[in-house]
Amino acid sequence: MSEVETAATGSAEAAEGVAGEASRPPRQWYIVHTYSGYEERVEQTLKQRAVAQEMEDAFGEVKIPTETIVELKGGKKRETQRKFFPGYILVEIECEPRGDGRLKISDRAWHLVKNTPKVTGFVGTGQEPTPLRQDEVEAIIDKVKTAEDKPTPKYVFAKGELVKIVDGPFNNFTGTVDEVHLERSTLKVMVTIFGRQTPVELEFLQVQKT
Repeated sequence: MSEVETAATGSAEAAEGVAGEASRPPRQWYIVHTYSGYEERVEQTLKQRAVAQEMEDAFGEVKIPTETIVELKGGKKRETQRKFFPGYILVEIECEPRGDGRLKISDRAWHLVKNTPKVTGFVGTGQEPTPLRQDEVEAIIDKVKTAEDKPTPKYVFAKGELVKIVDGPFNNFTGTVDEVHLERSTLKVMVTIFGRQTPVELEFLQVQKT
């Protein structure tokens, strides 16, 4: 194939792609309520049902927002995943115009999601699902991105709380939280050493609630 033919073919494919995007129904983000603990299974089943019913174009992304929780166990850091919204997933779903000109979830997409096993319904008012605003979607995405960049300590502490130190030179000492610095995930603990109250600067990971 000549360079001219290759360029023409590429242009035609690009045009088809643009046309396909233009003809695709608009989509909005909806919150789907599931049985807690079945979020990933619902995501997988929903995608399989969409393929089986030739409705892949009715759905975009599916998100299960999670954060990484880090804790110290046996002197080693352990990371686990925790869902921001247990029992809920975010799904980008096709919409159609309502009588007043606004958009609503399409009937075919509504039925497919509603009849997916382990789905209990949508978040919304009355019988109609309420779409998320764009700023709400962006806020959730930002929250997930922040959690990826900075894992969350398993425990958060408050001033005056009694804690046990589990790492460092003061391991097994107990003390009282005097200051909490959330932005740094550190705290100052007042520990009794040789009969005197001594301030010790620690990371959240180095202490546990008693």
